[in-house]
Amino acid sequence: MSSKPEVWLRGPLQGIPALLQPVAHALLQAREEVNRLMTDFPDDLLWEKVASMASPGFHLQHMAGVLDRLYTYAKDEQLDQQQLDYLTAEGKNADVKLGDLLECFNRQVDIAIKQLSETDEGTLAEVRGVGRAKVPSTVIGLLVHSAEHTMRHVGQLLVTVKVLLDK
Repeated sequence: MSSKPEVWLRGPLQGIPALLQPVAHALLQAREEVNRLMTDFPDDLLWEKVASMASPGFHLQHMAGVLDRLYTYAKDEQLDQQQLDYLTAEGKNADVKLGDLLECFNRQVDIAIKQLSETDEGTLAEVRGVGRAKVPSTVIGLLVHSAEHTMRHVGQLLVTVKVLLDK
């Protein structure tokens, strides 16, 4: 357990617009929890599944990939081939090691926080298209979903890791 309070109880984050503070708090909290949880986690269990559920490796890959994709849509851009290839490979790269997955996730959180700091609150209600079908969302919808989706996978990762370590 950390002796620090949760990120949202540490006060406003400098440079992050007021309406986006909860998104930034959730992403930073997720990063802290993931890095703490995965300390000393064995690579040989990284791709193990519990009850046919996703492996820890998948959750780590997926969280980073979704952040990248949602923040691309929030910028009113479509995915490039590299992002599409990453999506296709999620959960299939059993040779990827924990350190690489954590580095990728941490880097993606940094990129997201930077983008949050550069987001004009006046754009939050603007419509953005998601995916090839350009399903309508909004900038704030994408950003809030990035936080809740990440935290959902952190919870799933926590349970999966605990079960695998208790086997």
